[in-house]
Amino acid sequence: MKTPIYGSHKATSRQLVNFYASHRKTILRVGYFLAIANLFRGSRSSHKPSPPLAEDALQINPRKSKSDVNVKFLKRFRRLLKIVIPGVKTIEAALLAGYTCTLVARTFISLYVAKLDGMLVGSVVKGRGNELIKGLVWWMIVAFPATYTNSLLTYFQTRLAIQYRYRLTSYMQVNYLSDSNGSMYYAIQNLDDRIRNADQIMTVDVQRFSTSLADIYSDISKPILDMFVYNIQLAQNIGGEGILVAGTLMQASAKLLRALTPRFGLYAMEEAKLEGTYRFSHSRMVEYGEEIALLRGEEVERAYLDRNYFSLIKYINKILWRRLYHGFNEDYLIKYVWGVLGLLLCSIPAFSSLAGAGSATLADRSQNFITNRRLLMSASDAFGRLMSSYKQVAELTGHTARVTELINTMDDLKKGKYHKVLIAKSKSGIPASKILSQTGTLTEGGSDIVFEKVPIVSPSGDVLIPALSFSVKYGQNLLIVGPNGCGKSSLFRILGGLWPIHGGVVSKPSSESLFYIPQRPYLPQGSLLQQIIYPDSLEDMERKGITYKDLQDILNVVEIGYLVTMNSEGTIRSGWESQEDWRDVLSNGVQQRIAMARLYYHKPKFAILDECTSAVSLEMENIMYTHAIELNISLITVSHRPSLWKFHDHILQFDGQGHYIFSELNADERLKLEDERQSLELRLRALPEKEERLRQLQEALESIGSSTVAEVNEANDNKKF
Repeated sequence: MKTPIYGSHKATSRQLVNFYASHRKTILRVGYFLAIANLFRGSRSSHKPSPPLAEDALQINPRKSKSDVNVKFLKRFRRLLKIVIPGVKTIEAALLAGYTCTLVARTFISLYVAKLDGMLVGSVVKGRGNELIKGLVWWMIVAFPATYTNSLLTYFQTRLAIQYRYRLTSYMQVNYLSDSNGSMYYAIQNLDDRIRNADQIMTVDVQRFSTSLADIYSDISKPILDMFVYNIQLAQNIGGEGILVAGTLMQASAKLLRALTPRFGLYAMEEAKLEGTYRFSHSRMVEYGEEIALLRGEEVERAYLDRNYFSLIKYINKILWRRLYHGFNEDYLIKYVWGVLGLLLCSIPAFSSLAGAGSATLADRSQNFITNRRLLMSASDAFGRLMSSYKQVAELTGHTARVTELINTMDDLKKGKYHKVLIAKSKSGIPASKILSQTGTLTEGGSDIVFEKVPIVSPSGDVLIPALSFSVKYGQNLLIVGPNGCGKSSLFRILGGLWPIHGGVVSKPSSESLFYIPQRPYLPQGSLLQQIIYPDSLEDMERKGITYKDLQDILNVVEIGYLVTMNSEGTIRSGWESQEDWRDVLSNGVQQRIAMARLYYHKPKFAILDECTSAVSLEMENIMYTHAIELNISLITVSHRPSLWKFHDHILQFDGQGHYIFSELNADERLKLEDERQSLELRLRALPEKEERLRQLQEALESIGSSTVAEVNEANDNKKF
């Protein structure tokens, strides 16, 4: 027997159902509005804050709102987006438009396939074989555009990634190899401490960013479109209540997953840094292989490599455990919890009489159930991909931070802003901060080289020379001498525009009028011809009117003409086009001869020679300098060889304590003084030995003298007796 309380509850429920049925549209609209409002509110205030990335670790105030990091990421991302998609009338925009159209087409094809799937099941339940055959034939026909759009999506996604990487790489390489404010690639590695592995960023991180950006578009836009279209269709099939419930559960799931999602952006960035460090370790092994082998440093280097490798592996394993934890939560919540809820939603037409519930026949119920289940599975998959995209967006923040860090650093270096750890105390005793805060003046295009009160300051802030002043006119030859670390090579770096000028005035000819030859010549990849004319091309050589015979004559001067005939196959030109790993094939002496041949080819006004004849004989050195002077090339040489004094008329001598002397050089007089100095040094060196010998002689004489006196005294005593 039913109790009165039960009857009252039943009556109340009936009244609520009737009230809902009469105000169904209004209630659904209010529910939709509240769900959408909550979605936007959650997107603005419920974002899990990303960790500080790169330079943000030093700049972000933890008291600021959580959205600050997101705003910074959006600024970075917007800047990179302008680089990879520079305009509407570009191939990237066209590919993106084609990609979007294909995504839309694929969604509506999937919608039609869901309906077709339900029709096939309905024909089976009804027992209509003809409808089943027609449906299967139509299924195979629809499969053609479905598979084509799938392949087309993959094509567009790959092409977009390639185009993004092309745009970004081109932009960065133009700035990286720019010499407007000095060589950017040199400044990044030597004048600034922010970027350790620029090559890692320009190759690996740019590729990862481009791929991630191409993936993220489809991973966000396609699920949103799918959910919008499928939910509209589901609302027509099962009523708006199911969609409202699904929307509410979607927001709850999103908040839960967001709370459980690890910081993938930080993980991606830190992993990239560790990868770069490990790669740099191997690069050092390749660069200093000979030194390490001669010093038997294999064990130390192996320990260094192992430490960097195990740090990387340890971090990757840590990320894998976090991914395992996140993947379990994501799959369980989206696939299984949502699967159960989806089946309940699909069964609404079978138990509900509300509008949109569908027909009551068994065949129609089966057809609607299969169609709704297919739509709900697609919507659930779209929701899962949308939730997974949060993880990919987090990883994209890491790649974005790495790439923009390099771009921002290059921008700062263009403006003369350097971030370098300074030494505590300068050799000269002058505070580095005082000189580094100053800015000098550079004048190009003159005929002479002039330094007026220019401080020589290393990138670490060591003031080598407080104020250097000297001048070299065209036609004069300058010899620079001094101990190691006194500022000789630093002067060349300022003259070449590699180091900034922190005061004074530097006047110099144009860059084409200066040519630098280091002790270890640079031999580029390419033919023998390219070793001589570098950095010119064959077209530049022909434009200058220089022939292969002229080049052969140049090689004959330094006695390496055999390099052409040795590699020829019957013609001179074939020898010039021979390809070798020249640094391994040629000895150090031959490499220095090639560098001098390169100087003769370019014939600049001034040549800076930094110990460039250390591996050749004195006879060949004499030939090299004599021919350079015959070509009217003014020489600025760093060397301690007295044999080179006769080729110079001025000398700049550093003492290593911040002082210098600039004067004319009389080679004959200086050689005489040098001979006299060496003679005195030899005498002074022998002085301690002569003093010791004198002391020994004195002791011997004293010993002999004392014994003689004793004998005389004894004889006198005998006479008395």
